[in-house]
Order: sequence, then C-alpha cells, then structure tokens
Amino acid sequence: MGFADLHVHTVFSDGTYTPEELVQRARKAGLCALSVVDHDSIDGIEPALAAARSVSVEVIPGIELTTELDNTEIHLLGYLFDYKDPAFLGRLAQLREIRVDRVYKIVKKLKLMGVDLKPQAVFDICGTGTPGRLHIARAMLKEGLVSSVGEAFQKYIGDRSPAYVLGFRFSTFDAIDLIKNVGGIPVLAHPYLLGNTGLIPQLIDHGLMGLEVYYTEHSQSHINYFLDIARRHDLIVTGGSDFHGSAKPDVHLGVIKIPYELVEILKNAKHG
Repeated sequence: MGFADLHVHTVFSDGTYTPEELVQRARKAGLCALSVVDHDSIDGIEPALAAARSVSVEVIPGIELTTELDNTEIHLLGYLFDYKDPAFLGRLAQLREIRVDRVYKIVKKLKLMGVDLKPQAVFDICGTGTPGRLHIARAMLKEGLVSSVGEAFQKYIGDRSPAYVLGFRFSTFDAIDLIKNVGGIPVLAHPYLLGNTGLIPQLIDHGLMGLEVYYTEHSQSHINYFLDIARRHDLIVTGGSDFHGSAKPDVHLGVIKIPYELVEILKNAKHG
C-alpha cells in the first residue's frame, strides 16, 4: 500500500524547498503520499497539488496552526479542510500579522541581551513565508551571532529561553473549532514537545480528533504512550518527519514513514 509523511514544510513557512521540489523528493524517497503543513499558511498546497498530478504522489492538504493554552505554545495540525474558505483565510491573515509583530518583539528582547539582530535580516530569509523562530535562528547564524541553529534555540529563543515570546492570542480550543468548521480534522502535533501531556484530555474534550504519534523526536516509549491514549480515546493516529530541508539538516524527508492505511483512516474520518 505504500508509505506517507504527513508533516513537511515548504518555503511558504520555514522550510527551504518549494512545494514542487518536495513532491519530487517525496517520489524519490519512495513515499506515495505527503502533507504540506506550513505554519499558519496554505500557500504551498495548490503548488504541491499541481506538481503531484504528474507523479504518483498524493498530496493531503494540511496546515500547522500555532496556538496557546495555559501559557503553553501548542501546534495543531489540520488535515483535509476547505483551505479556500474566506473566514479561514481571514484568520490566517491575522496570524501572519501576529507573527511579524512577534519577530520585532523577539529581536527587541535579543537586543536587551546584547544580541544585535536586525528584523530585516529575518524577513530577508523568510521571503514570502510566514515568519517564525526558525527564520530568526537562521538569521542569527548568518549574522554570526550563534554557531548553530540549535544554539539559537537553546540559548535565546527556545520555549523556555529568555528571548522567547508567546503572545499568539489564538486559543487551541478556537483553532480546533476553526479546523472543524471548515470540514477538517484537528490533530495534535508532536505531543511530546508539549512538556505538559496533562493538557491532552482538555483538547480531546474540546473535539481534538487525532494525535501525531509517530514523530522524529518521539522515542519508542513515547510512541507507545501516545498510541495508548489514541486507542483509549478513539483518536486518529498520524505521523511525519517535520521536514524543513536544509533549515533542519538532520531531519530527512520520509525518516518517519507511516503506512498508507493510516491515511485511509484519516480520509474516512473526513467522510464519516
């Protein structure tokens, strides 16, 4: 039946490959399906779908929304939704403005720490994508302010680091509703990275439909733990690499391959 990678990023968020390049790479990696889940952006979906028409790769429309709950940043994946819905697109436009504002806030915090990074250096790397922390880290590396992207996150802009800024003002509950209102399936991204799995029952109670069980940074014990939660609560199981191209060179496309039958379950839930 083949394999799928349901978590990849393009240049329309913080990846380094175009949707067309990703589709070609997916084919070479032996994948029969992939999902472009750019951060707070659907701009990569149509180009990926167009590119997939000439090769034997299925593209699952997706997105990764950045939300917050109880002062915790939570990433929510949405699959198979109506990505042309005007209200949905309006919300994404608001999120982009928040992301731009966040860059200025983080840069300001960095300056207070003696790290002088110009916002434009971040936006130059971002290009047409949605600006995020990975762009900031890459700009810091390019400007010689850190020796690696990892150092930027660990020392300055990681979730518990001094220059981190939350402030998305987008509740995870509202994001679940937003995805479901446009016919999509909300799935919790990389649940281990939450740091607080106690939030998961709240999300399930509010309509969360799936868990990204298979993920690059999930150990076998994490996989077993989240599989158990999924089974007990009748949740859809997904997985993906979180591929970003050269922005995360240690993570390769298809390093996480889920059996296509899980894609079929995802699609059946859409129609069910």
